[in-house]
Amino acid sequence: MRESILEFVKIFLGGASSAFAVYLILYSSFLFIGVIAGVVTLYYRNKKKRFQNEVNSQYHVPVTIIVPAYNEEVTVVETVKSLLSLDYKAYEIIVVDDGSKDDTSKVLAAAFEMHSVRRPIRYQIPCKEMENIYECYDQKVPLVLIRKKNGGKADALNMGINAARYPYFICMDADSVLQVDSLIKITRPVLEDDSIVAVGGCVRPCNDVELENGRVKKYRLPKNIIACMQVVEYDRSFLGTRILFDKFNGSLIISGAFGLFKKEAVIAVGGYDSKTMGEDMELVVDLHKYCTVNRMPYAIKYATDAICWTQAPERLRDLCKQRKRWHLGLFQTLMKHKSMAFDFKSGPVSFVSYLYFFIYEFLSPFIELFGLFVTTLACCFGLINLKFFLTFTLIYALFGATLTMTSFFGRVQASSIQVSGKDMWKAWLMCLFEITFMHFVMTYVRSTAFIGYRKKKLQWGRIQRKKINLFVA
Repeated sequence: MRESILEFVKIFLGGASSAFAVYLILYSSFLFIGVIAGVVTLYYRNKKKRFQNEVNSQYHVPVTIIVPAYNEEVTVVETVKSLLSLDYKAYEIIVVDDGSKDDTSKVLAAAFEMHSVRRPIRYQIPCKEMENIYECYDQKVPLVLIRKKNGGKADALNMGINAARYPYFICMDADSVLQVDSLIKITRPVLEDDSIVAVGGCVRPCNDVELENGRVKKYRLPKNIIACMQVVEYDRSFLGTRILFDKFNGSLIISGAFGLFKKEAVIAVGGYDSKTMGEDMELVVDLHKYCTVNRMPYAIKYATDAICWTQAPERLRDLCKQRKRWHLGLFQTLMKHKSMAFDFKSGPVSFVSYLYFFIYEFLSPFIELFGLFVTTLACCFGLINLKFFLTFTLIYALFGATLTMTSFFGRVQASSIQVSGKDMWKAWLMCLFEITFMHFVMTYVRSTAFIGYRKKKLQWGRIQRKKINLFVA
């Protein structure tokens, strides 16, 4: 009996170990291809820029910038100031205060001498009732502030879409700053192809970065170790996967911090879903399905050079809140659109993008915990070659760190940013910190995200903010 049990354990561990090894190899291969594709794309983009082989038109696509805000009195004024300094002509700014409990509306209205007005809004998308509306036309472009009842970020964005006057809108966070040429960069794909329904921008952490009139005055990695780790993580994510998905129109996520959308298409799909925590991904998937079902020619692109600087959480508890919310939002979207899996009418979006996000984003923390369990069990039964295991783990870690650093330096090079030798070493240390510590913390956080989430599943969540190092002339 004992021998039978031992034999069963050997077979189980052998199969599980092989499956886990295949999982790691496939993920590493995909990430490797993604990083190479990203680096090559950035190289040719810079080459085109040097030879001025890009669309250079005086025509500007009219754009509405929607800034949903909840308890953002610390950052919202600086954010709006930065938006007013953008190198663009045809745009308006709408800030939607989603029932903040602090003085977000009061601070913003006072800073720009805004006045209460009566203005009708056509509710093409359902959202919570408006309480007050303020306007200011003394600035470079029209500035609107809408105070509404609390309904969540998606509901606030829907209010902004209803109030928008222009055919395209940009969604961004109240703790973020757009680079001076970001509107030119993110609207360029629309000028080149009118079938585009959405364009994603590139989001980078701005902690300890000094910005002046929408330009980087001084770049340095954050002093805070949590924020610093996220810098290299963001670069790997944007360069390693999103550029690759962009090659076959397979992007499923446009960051809520910076994205351009065609208003008509978004209204057609019912706007943002206020019943999910991942409203940004939900909207993109809805656009894919709507255009596919109606056999409309469409494209969802990614503008690698349209930069948005955002605050990364500096406290571990805030980072955990953020990642729990992201993981739950991912789950809700994947489950709502589970019919997309193996739906060959959707093409690569189905059998590449959807499966990638399901296996390597949603299931990954559970698979990794299972792999840790199998490894521990194998050690207990003496069924593991410890030398081979340690060697394999070290090679995998070094390979991942190399890809992360390639992404980091590729992004730095493409942005023409000067990085000190000290920051180069710090970036390497952050890779090791993520691999040896933070990765396991985030795996635990994501795998336990479902515990007690129903109680506060649609709340914004409170993350500590501080003023951005922003100088506006």
